[in-house]
Amino acid sequence: MSTQARGKTHLDIYDRATREAWAQRFGVSEDRLRKAVTMVGSRITSVAAYLDRPAT
Repeated sequence: MSTQARGKTHLDIYDRATREAWAQRFGVSEDRLRKAVTMVGSRITSVAAYLDRPAT
């Protein structure tokens, strides 16, 4: 995870590197990550809860 992503509360689903990093971190596909963002928004804690994964 880049140092830019640390301390942020939302993920940028349109940035490929960010999307790839968060998908890997959550252990899901990029498509699943996109669906999660569509369903609950881009707040990291909300996406983590939707995916039933830890946010940190």
